[in-house]
Amino acid sequence: MKRQLTATAALTVAALLAGVAQAAAVPVDQAPAPEQQQSSLLASADGQSSRIAGAIGLDGRESLVVKDVVADRDGTRHLRYERTYAGLPVIGGDLVVHQRPDGSVGSVDRAFAGRLSLPTLSPGLAADHASEQALAAVRATIGLSDDEDAADLVRVDGAGAAQLVVWAVDGSPRLAHRTTVTGERADGTPSSQQIVTDAATGAVLSTHEEIQTAAGTGKGVNVGTVPLTTTQSGSTYSLKDATRGNQSTTDLKGATSGSGSLFTSTSNSWGNGLASNRQSAAVDAQYGAGATWDYYKKTFNRSGIKNNGVGAASRVHYGASYVNAFWNDSCFCMTYGDGSGNNNPLTAIDVSGHEMTHGVTSATAGLNYSGESGGLNEATSDIFGTMVEWYANLPANPPNYWIGEKINLFGNGKPLRYQDKPSKDGKSADSWYSGVGNLDVHYSSGVANHFFYLLAEGSGAKSINGYNYDSPTSNGSKVTGIGRDKAAAIWYRALTVYFTSTTNYKAARTGTLKAASDLYGATSTEYKAVAAAWSGVNVN
Repeated sequence: MKRQLTATAALTVAALLAGVAQAAAVPVDQAPAPEQQQSSLLASADGQSSRIAGAIGLDGRESLVVKDVVADRDGTRHLRYERTYAGLPVIGGDLVVHQRPDGSVGSVDRAFAGRLSLPTLSPGLAADHASEQALAAVRATIGLSDDEDAADLVRVDGAGAAQLVVWAVDGSPRLAHRTTVTGERADGTPSSQQIVTDAATGAVLSTHEEIQTAAGTGKGVNVGTVPLTTTQSGSTYSLKDATRGNQSTTDLKGATSGSGSLFTSTSNSWGNGLASNRQSAAVDAQYGAGATWDYYKKTFNRSGIKNNGVGAASRVHYGASYVNAFWNDSCFCMTYGDGSGNNNPLTAIDVSGHEMTHGVTSATAGLNYSGESGGLNEATSDIFGTMVEWYANLPANPPNYWIGEKINLFGNGKPLRYQDKPSKDGKSADSWYSGVGNLDVHYSSGVANHFFYLLAEGSGAKSINGYNYDSPTSNGSKVTGIGRDKAAAIWYRALTVYFTSTTNYKAARTGTLKAASDLYGATSTEYKAVAAAWSGVNVN
C-alpha cells in the first residue's frame, strides 16, 4: 500500500526550563552525569534569555529560546539561541552568545546580523493557499534530481495549515509560511520536505529535506566479528544497550513504516556475517550506533546525539532492495535498506557515523540543508563518519578517507565520495568558487571534505593505512597536516560554538580559526594550518 503525502504545519516546541542557580562544586565522585550538567546549563541559559536579549540589542518584540550550551573549563559559556519575533519563529535568526565567566556578554555570532523590523504581521496569503503552493513546489521537483542519494517524491496528496514565520535567511526579513510535505520518494525513502513561501507573494524561499540520506559477540556483514552489549531478560537476549542510552536495533521485515520488532534471541551470539541471516545486518547497525556513541562520548564528552543521554534507535531491513540509509530526527532513528537484491545492506560503519552526525548537526548548529550551509552539513557528516571509522579501526573495514566504500553502491567497488580529492567522483568540488552553493549538497560538500583532509594529513602523494592518496591544493601551496584528531576537534568546536544555520564557507573559515585559537592558541601551528588548508581550497 502506498502512503499518502500530506502537508502539515511544521511544529516548533520549546521545552523551557526554569532558571536555576549555578550548582556548587561537588567532589568528582558525586558530580552529576553529563546530561544532568547539560540540563542545568540549558536551564540557566533559559533563565537569562530576557536579560541577554536586552544586552545584545534585541527589542521588546524579540525573544530568545535556548537550544544548546557549551561550557569551557575557564567558565566561559557559549549559549545557542533560536529567536522569535512577536511570537513567530525566526528562520535564520539563530545566534550564539559567548558569555564571559562573570556572566557578561563577550561577543555574539549571528545568522542574521541586522535588526528585525516588519511593517505588518498580517500575511497577504492565507495559510491554506500557502499549503497548496508548498505541495505544488514539491510536485515541481519530481523527476528533476539526478542525485543518487536523494531521489524525488512519487506523489503528493492533501493539504493542511501552514505556520506563519519570519524569514531572515537571506538578510531581508519578511513574513513567510512554513509547511512540511511528508511522504515517500521514488526509491522508497520516506520524505519530509520543509517548504517556506513568501507570505505576500507565495514565492518559494526555501525547500529543505529534513530526512537526510547518504548512499549508504556478533558477526556483521560489514563490521565483521565485534563485541556487542545486549540486554538479558530470563533466557532471552535483545539488541538493546542500557549502557548507551538504551539504543536498540529492530527488524522492519520489509516494511517502510513503524518501529519494527526488537531483535531477540536465546543465544547471545548474533549473526553469521551473511546478508541472508537477518541478524547480520542488525549486528552492523547495533555496533555502528555504539561506535558512534563511544566516539562522541570519549572524544567530546557528548552523551548521545542530543547530548541528553538518550540512545538512538536503528531499524534494518527497510523496504525491498532499498539502496540507501537515512537518519530521521522525528523518530530519532537510523534506518538501513538491504541494497540491490537485498544482498548488500547499507550498514557500513562510516554510513552509521555519517547519518547519526546529521542528528548532532541538527541539535547544534542546525546548518540549513541547501546552498553552502548544506554542503557544510553534508561534509560534517562525512568528517565524523570518517572519524567514527578510524575510531572503530575494524579489521573488516580498515579506516580511510573515502566515504561509503564498503557498501559498493555503484557495483564497481568505488566509494561514494573521496575526501583527499573530491572531484574523483566526477561531481564534487575540490575547491570553492562563486557557484559552488548551487551544487547538490552532497557535491558542494567537497570543499569542506577536502579542507578536512588537508588539515588532517596535508597535501601531496602519500600512503596512509594501506591506502594511496594524492591531494592537490587550488593555489599550488604545500599544506602540512596536524593529524585527524586535532582537525576533528577544531571542526567539532566550530560546529557547536561558532557555526549557525546560515554559515557559508567564508564564515566556516572564520569559525574554525576561532576554534583553533580557543584550543591551541592564535599563534599556534594548528591555527596556521587551518588558515593554510582553507587557502588550499580557495576559501580566503
